[in-house]
Amino acid sequence: MTITTAPAPASTTSAPLELFDIDRLLDDDERDIAATVRKFVDARLRPNIEGWFESATLPKELAKEFGDLGVLGMHLDGYGCAGANAISYGLACLELEAGDSGFRSFVSVQGSLSMFSIYRYGSEEQKNEWLPELAAGEAIGCFGLTEPDFGSNPAGMRTRARRDGTDWVLNGTKMWITNGNLADVATVWAQTDDGIRGFLVPTDTPGFTANAIHKKLSLRASVTSELVLDNVRLPASAQLPDARGLSAPLSCLNEARFGIVFGALGAARDSLETTIAYTRSREVFDRPLSGFQLTQEKLANMTLELGKGMLLAVHLGRIKDAEGIRPEQVSLGKMSNVRAAIEIARQARTILGANGITLEYPVIRHANNLESVLTYEGTEEIHALALGQALTGLSAYR
Repeated sequence: MTITTAPAPASTTSAPLELFDIDRLLDDDERDIAATVRKFVDARLRPNIEGWFESATLPKELAKEFGDLGVLGMHLDGYGCAGANAISYGLACLELEAGDSGFRSFVSVQGSLSMFSIYRYGSEEQKNEWLPELAAGEAIGCFGLTEPDFGSNPAGMRTRARRDGTDWVLNGTKMWITNGNLADVATVWAQTDDGIRGFLVPTDTPGFTANAIHKKLSLRASVTSELVLDNVRLPASAQLPDARGLSAPLSCLNEARFGIVFGALGAARDSLETTIAYTRSREVFDRPLSGFQLTQEKLANMTLELGKGMLLAVHLGRIKDAEGIRPEQVSLGKMSNVRAAIEIARQARTILGANGITLEYPVIRHANNLESVLTYEGTEEIHALALGQALTGLSAYR
């Protein structure tokens, strides 16, 4: 018996997500928003990211450009915000993170933490004062929840707000705060005699200091800070009136985590597309690297994980737009897609060999950034426990 193989088809190529026909799942507005943000990233951000990452800087003027692009608080309604749906916001996050995780982090913190905390829990006066400026990028916000000794357990925070007449006086320290050194206003969470409450702290308030964190090997094109509050005196109007208990800051984190469900895939997609292009031009043993079986298997596996992550992200986005998404569903998406993205970046790096460790290619930068994404907005372990509790009804946090 003779076994014959079919002749090889004519040489054709497909972009990774084309194999999943993802565009079929999107409407015209969603595709247009993704294309607009990608064009901005390609024209304005990609040509500069290597230098910004190497010098550990993020130009403050980008805030206004992000505002002009319309991505700051784009999923909120009114107050200068676009009122886009969850999928559109997610796709914008994906395209930004395809440029660098630092860009998506800036936009995520501004829109889903700073602005959302005001939008959801602020007074009408607070919304009118801050949201239009934040949406335009004319002001920058940050979100102070994490402390040096309290990351995964924010309920244990030591930052304290006490009453002094009609004023509030805040003391404490917040750590790993994105945008801290750039911010004009900080949403700060503190213990009070009546539980955890949120406060809007203009960063020029006496006693407020933001100290930049240096020597980072991840998220270098992102400003990360320590916030110190030393007898910061605020009027009663600085309190977010509708924020009561830990559920308030956690709901803001859910908004930010949703953006990561999409965003991490941007870093993965860029790593994979870069690697596919590299394998076509790189010759090994007198033939293209793309023609080896081991290379093609790696590319196929990475494409599968990227596509599955994208299908999950779009599905969760539709749920969020339809009836609202449960926190454990966001945990599922963040855990799954960041895990997939970091593995794709690491695998892509192996194909690039020694070239993969230089900033000439984006892959090692994405891999390094994703080490932070894996940890912030809830570590993988914490999200696993959230899923475990949803499955069993039992909390294993303690």
